[in-house]
Amino acid sequence: MLSALAPARRRLVLAVAGLAAALLVALVTLVLHRMAGAGGPREATAPVPQDRPGPVLLVPGYGGSVSELELMATALRARGKDVTIVRVPDDGLGDLRDQARAVGVAATAARTRTGAPSVDVVGYSAGGVAARYWVQELDGHEQARRLVTLGSPHHGTEVAEIGTLFAGACPVACRQLLPTSPLLGELDRTDAAGGPPVVSIWTTLDDVVLPPDSARLVGALNLTVQGVCAGSRVRHGGLPGDPVVQGMVIAELGAGPTRTLGAADCDRLSR
Repeated sequence: MLSALAPARRRLVLAVAGLAAALLVALVTLVLHRMAGAGGPREATAPVPQDRPGPVLLVPGYGGSVSELELMATALRARGKDVTIVRVPDDGLGDLRDQARAVGVAATAARTRTGAPSVDVVGYSAGGVAARYWVQELDGHEQARRLVTLGSPHHGTEVAEIGTLFAGACPVACRQLLPTSPLLGELDRTDAAGGPPVVSIWTTLDDVVLPPDSARLVGALNLTVQGVCAGSRVRHGGLPGDPVVQGMVIAELGAGPTRTLGAADCDRLSR
C-alpha cells in the first residue's frame, strides 16, 4: 500500500502512475482520431464565405458528355459567370472517386486563374454524386461555396440494377450507382458538417434515376422542377437545357443564401 512507503518513494509512484494515465489518454485520443480519419465523422470546418459567388464548375453525368452541359454553360455565362465544364476521366464510366479528384483539379485551376477564394459546383446526374464525393470525402468542403446537383442518384438507381443483368453493360461507375453500392453507403455515413450548402434539383418524371426521389438528400435544399412549374414535362436528359432548370440554378448560385423556390417563381424562371 502507498501508506507503507516512504514519502519520497510514494511521490515517485504517484508521479509514474499519473504519467502512465496521461499517456493512455493520449493513445486513446490518437486511435480515435485515426478511426475518424478512416471514414468516421470529420472535423467540422466553417463554410467558405457565402456572399461572393465563385467561378462555376459543371460536372457531366454518366458517360462524361460535355455537350449536354453546353446550354447550361451558355445560360450561366449570359449572367456573367465564369464557367468551366469539367472533363472527367475514363469517359465518365470509371471510378467516381477519380471523377471527384478531377473536380478538385478543376477547382484549383479555376481559383488560381481567377483569384477567387472558392468555386460553385453544379453536378448533373452521376456528376452530382462525384461532386458530392469531392466535397464530403476529399477537400472540396474547403473550396466549394455551394453545390447544386441536377437529377443525381444520391441513393442509386434501378437502371443500374438492370445494367448488371447484361455482360459488360455496367462498368465501374454504373456499379457505384447501385442502391446498395459501398460508395453510396460511404457518402451516407460521412458527416457533412461544415461543408457548403447543397441544393438538389430533380424532376418527378425522371426516367433514368428510378425512383426519381433518389435525388432527395438529407440536409440539402430539395427542389423538384414540378414544384416550381407544375406543368413541366422535363425528363432526365432535358434537365441541363431546360429554361426553368437553368433559372433555378442561377437563382441558387446568387450571392445570397439558397432559396426555396415555388409556384410563385414559375413565370419569372420560365422567361
